Amino acid sequence: MIPPPNVTGTLHMGHAFNHTLMDTLTRYHRMRGDDALWQPGTDHAGIATQMVVERQLEAEGVRRTDLGREAFLERVWQWKAQSGGTMSAQMRRLGDSVDWSRERFTLDEGLSQAVIEVFVRLYEEGLIYRGTRLVNWDPVLLTALSDLEVQSEEEDGQLWHLRYPLEDGTGHVVVATTRPETLFGDTAVAVNPDDERYRHLIGKQLRLPLAERLIPIIADAHVDASFGSGCVKITPAHDFNDNEIGRRHGLAQINIFTPRAELNDNVPERFRGLERGAARRRVLADLESAGLLERTERHRMTVPRGDRSGAVLEPYLTDQWFVSVAPLAGPAIAAVESGRTRFIPEGWSKTYFEWMRNIRDWCISRQLWWGHRIPAWYDEQGTVYVGRSEQDVRGRHALGPQVALRQDPDVLDTWFSSALWPFSTLGWPQRTAELERYYPTTVLLTGFD
Repeated sequence: MIPPPNVTGTLHMGHAFNHTLMDTLTRYHRMRGDDALWQPGTDHAGIATQMVVERQLEAEGVRRTDLGREAFLERVWQWKAQSGGTMSAQMRRLGDSVDWSRERFTLDEGLSQAVIEVFVRLYEEGLIYRGTRLVNWDPVLLTALSDLEVQSEEEDGQLWHLRYPLEDGTGHVVVATTRPETLFGDTAVAVNPDDERYRHLIGKQLRLPLAERLIPIIADAHVDASFGSGCVKITPAHDFNDNEIGRRHGLAQINIFTPRAELNDNVPERFRGLERGAARRRVLADLESAGLLERTERHRMTVPRGDRSGAVLEPYLTDQWFVSVAPLAGPAIAAVESGRTRFIPEGWSKTYFEWMRNIRDWCISRQLWWGHRIPAWYDEQGTVYVGRSEQDVRGRHALGPQVALRQDPDVLDTWFSSALWPFSTLGWPQRTAELERYYPTTVLLTGFD
């Protein structure tokens, strides 16, 4: 199986290298008399391809919202025909000995049916759910991203030490933060329960600077007493670690950003509408004027950016679809532990185990137009119905034509369909002769992006 390249342009040297290795393996086994299938195809690559076409439109002075969903998708299909044709020609020039009669695309009708079938089955088994959770949010592309689509690198930043006054006027605590603009979402300040400096303050109330709202001082073992002052602002709606602490202590989750990372109506009026950079400058200026900015120091920190847009991502509270991963990770771990699946070189198994044993539920919904649309429908009361089609939903739930249904506008993460590639291309869920003959596969050759 060729790991399907994205229809975002042309093949590069990395593709040529990997295709050479796959071609060598395939020809070798054919010469040994083995029945070797090397199947070609391409991936629709939701975010990456949509970005390419949107940039083309921007050059023409047009936005996708000007076109509407259907017209925009027609434009993407035109690009796919051009890009996919170019890559097929490149593969032929390389001499790839693939079975061209079996060329596939992840949005082909047969593969799309496999995607819908998997979604419905996992939903019925309780492994897919919709919930309000913290996700990696790209404020440029306006969509959620999976952890695999986040590039986290160390960058130079600053650490601000802010004074949070005690309610009773007896003093203040100093909180160190790299994101002062998020203080409007604070619902507590946490200290380590073993930190003797603050043990006597646990349970007391603080006045949240600039917001004049009371928040408690709580104790949580997650707090690193050696970082900064040992006091940590807890912002459950805008930090993954804080979200976990907030859940343990039953803290409110206050979302202070719009999808474009501008301050919303949950902040004091004078800050509303400010972009997060401008909001940071305004907050710091007001804190300094109030005598609440104790000091600033240079600080190296890890910054998460979207791998496609390059934008700094926001931990953002929103409704999304998720796959419950833990029940699926168990058999995958066992397959490698038993030797049934091998990594070459073997050292990569350690990376695999580290990933699989610490994996979080997978956010699979994307706020895009290009991709497999989520097979879920909603009535006017917001009740969700999952099925293989609207007709299937109406039949299952006895919904007559008088009940108006609208399909979920989101599409699935590209990897939801790519993960099915080894068997969806062979005709699954039908029990085809090709599926019986070639699945499970024996080799997957891949590399770094």
